[in-house]
Amino acid sequence: MCGVFGVSGVAEAARLTYLGLYALQHRGQESAGIVAVDEHGHSRAHRGMGLVSENFDDPGLGRLLGDVAIGHTRYSTAGSSVLANAQPLLKDLRGTPISIAHNGNLTNAPALRRELEDQGSLFDTTSDTEAILHLIARSRKVTPDDQIREALEKCEGAFTLLITVGRSIYAVVDPRGFRPLVLGRLQGGVVIASETCALDLVGASMVCELMPGQFLKIEDGHITELPRLRDRPESRCVFELVYFARPDSRIFGESVDRVRRELGRQLAREHPAPGAEVVFSVPDSANAMALGFADASGIKLEHGLIRNHYVGRTFIHPTQALRVAKVKIKFNPVRGVIEGRSVVMVDDSLVRGTTSKGLVQMIRAAGARQVHLRLSSPPITGPCHYGIDTPTREELIGATHGIEEIREYLGVDTLGYLSLDGMLRAAGEQSQFCHACFSGQYPTDIPEGLVALRHAVPSIAGLV
Repeated sequence: MCGVFGVSGVAEAARLTYLGLYALQHRGQESAGIVAVDEHGHSRAHRGMGLVSENFDDPGLGRLLGDVAIGHTRYSTAGSSVLANAQPLLKDLRGTPISIAHNGNLTNAPALRRELEDQGSLFDTTSDTEAILHLIARSRKVTPDDQIREALEKCEGAFTLLITVGRSIYAVVDPRGFRPLVLGRLQGGVVIASETCALDLVGASMVCELMPGQFLKIEDGHITELPRLRDRPESRCVFELVYFARPDSRIFGESVDRVRRELGRQLAREHPAPGAEVVFSVPDSANAMALGFADASGIKLEHGLIRNHYVGRTFIHPTQALRVAKVKIKFNPVRGVIEGRSVVMVDDSLVRGTTSKGLVQMIRAAGARQVHLRLSSPPITGPCHYGIDTPTREELIGATHGIEEIREYLGVDTLGYLSLDGMLRAAGEQSQFCHACFSGQYPTDIPEGLVALRHAVPSIAGLV
């Protein structure tokens, strides 16, 4: 899962992109980068490991000249977390600079890489994104429009892309539409972002959300709609609405806040907690769900856990050891709310179980009489191959244990998961959703070797 942001036809585009990436920091915390293009078509890039705020300063942004820019915040799901894999990638294509920012995963990346290497392509990264650049470079088509189209017709899986070729930006969503991308207007220019919250931050007005397969070319603030990519059944990622997107965003035609409140209401209907005295969320992604649960159940909503906002999202941290360590400093229980009471703790999902187990122990230590855990999505039983880091089935507690076993492991009095049907009803009827991680119904073929590639490390010392 990553965040992408682009600007065309607005002065100091890199500074605007920097602000946009701030709004998308929740989508990736491992690296950040910006490529800017000036009036002569010259491209300049800056990429670094860590947060947006750690990688850019005023002098650095001042060197990224131009009214065209694309940016990226990375959460590694294909290729290890090293600088070589930070995006946007920038290359020279027959004298023309080309850069790319990618949100998603290519499920046929291993096959593409083998084929390209057999043809003589040399890879600088272990990211699946680089394969797209090599496909574009090898295309025999005449125009960049057709070269990019030919390359993407060979790609399977999830790819929401911003690509610059000279001063042109191409914005593309894969034919199934796994990941969101929205289009806005600002000062006569164009802004493109993974979520509407980034448009809000920079003051851009919403124009539309790109539909599956939509392919746009943006030049000097002007938009040309190119023929769409080949049709495929729509498969919007439901976990975007459950967890990843910010609640103040609109994606897939839905208010994320509305969906999460309805998830909480549906959860309260399916798994009430008789006798419970207070309900609280695991902040921040479950806040709206707890509001919905309290509304439907009539149980008083409280702030039972306080989050340290100087700590990032534990689920998207790349290593298990650091996820566990961060839980201990990320949350603190409010004893006055919890002590002596039967409490309902609402969370968005349960992936590995380590975070929730630690939270339950904290709540018990704060004096809770009973702890009822309610989860606003079904058990996660399979890995995501479209941009979420759940690489193996063995890591997923919902895939390897029954609900009663999970309840005992977590140490809660009762445990309730939202049903698949309940989740999909709450998500709305405007889209068809991918729910493979819950149901096992993958919308694409999943080849062997995909997981290994996602965690490969570049072997050339200079790249790391």
